[in-house]
Amino acid sequence: MFGVNDMTELKRFGTAQFLNFALGFFGLQFAWQMRIILSGPVTENLGASPFLYGLIWLAGPFTGMVVQPLVGALSDNTVSKFGRRRPYLLGGAIIASIALWIFPNSQNVAISIESLIGFELPIWTGLLIAAIMIWVIDACINVAQGPYRALIPDVVPQEQHALANSYISLAIGLGSVVAAGTAPFLKYFFNYQMSIPAQFVMAALAFSLGMLWTCITISEKQSKAIDSKADSSENGDFFKALKDFFLLSPEVIKICLMQFFTWIGTMCMLIFFTQYSVHTVFGVPDLTSASETAKHLYADSVVNGTNFSSICFAIFNLVCFLIAIPIGILAEKFGNKRVHFIALLSMVLAYLGMAMTANTIYVAFLMGFAGIGWASICALPFAMLSKYIKKGTEGSVMGIFNIFIAGPQVFVCTLVAWFISKCMFITGEDLVNYHWEYSFVVGAVCLLVAAVITKFIKQN
Repeated sequence: MFGVNDMTELKRFGTAQFLNFALGFFGLQFAWQMRIILSGPVTENLGASPFLYGLIWLAGPFTGMVVQPLVGALSDNTVSKFGRRRPYLLGGAIIASIALWIFPNSQNVAISIESLIGFELPIWTGLLIAAIMIWVIDACINVAQGPYRALIPDVVPQEQHALANSYISLAIGLGSVVAAGTAPFLKYFFNYQMSIPAQFVMAALAFSLGMLWTCITISEKQSKAIDSKADSSENGDFFKALKDFFLLSPEVIKICLMQFFTWIGTMCMLIFFTQYSVHTVFGVPDLTSASETAKHLYADSVVNGTNFSSICFAIFNLVCFLIAIPIGILAEKFGNKRVHFIALLSMVLAYLGMAMTANTIYVAFLMGFAGIGWASICALPFAMLSKYIKKGTEGSVMGIFNIFIAGPQVFVCTLVAWFISKCMFITGEDLVNYHWEYSFVVGAVCLLVAAVITKFIKQN
């Protein structure tokens, strides 16, 4: 087993150990990527408007702001034979896997409930079940994600934290590539269209099996967990932990502010890209209230737009996968903030390009270019923060830091979604469509602000 079981000095990780360590995050990102790509088509088919779709996406930020800080603090003080992080990793994965199976079958579940109780339910019951499942999925992903990040300072030497986070970034890229690319690969090479429920089953298996492997192969510092329990009165108070977090260093506040604007920009793409692909690139009007004839007319375009979105996400994350380790190496040589600043600017340029074109080749290229920024976002802010973490508070700090990832999503899910819902136009067929590309303009501005803040962060 990789890792340590006592308070001795941490041993440096080799390549095989880093790859093994990142495998569980591969499964986590596989599930998260499937939820990103396909939640829009599933909920829109159940009647969700752009604004309602944004409100359903609030599951991510709310569970992130509440679940990760609490679970992070709990994992710092958990003592069990199974470890202090691993119960949350495996528990979150198992429950999320069940919800991943139910989510695309929400309408069938509603029909089954009707048959069981003997009377007809409201038409929106299927959408309600789907929304609840999204909340469960997002909550469980957050249950696993915070303790997973906290494992890095637990088992990896401090001088390798940037590289460890780069391997996490590599796992995020590879997991997303496989998740996004499987269905289009089968379609274009074998003429087999994988169903949306089948893709979610695949995600559930990847999440649960990946986390199980991590829990089996990564050993934790058991004695450290016991010490943490002894100090639970000091570390277990969330509000004290929040106060201590902001007292770590003035640079921590700058890092958090940078992260806040970064994730407004990032979520403008992650939340709305599939809808942008279907409705802007492929020109499909809004079908939530369209006739069955119109839905049938555009059925193939919806599938093609969804597959194109998957391909673009695969390219986006393939670039992330390919440059994740080089970014870690460059950060060790030139400094985290310099590399991160350049990566954010590359993402700004990609966003502005996508806001001005609907050409499939250009959009695919620009998504790949944006992957440079994504690789850095997944690694370097965490490496910047890890220099200020006190021993025994890793879970609490990573959980609190996640507030500045989850919080910005509230802005995107509400104000940006509302803004898009107001930017409608009538198509040639007298149907309604929306300017989904405007989300990239908002995202580019916020990423530019994050890049400017990065320049003011002092680093040793």
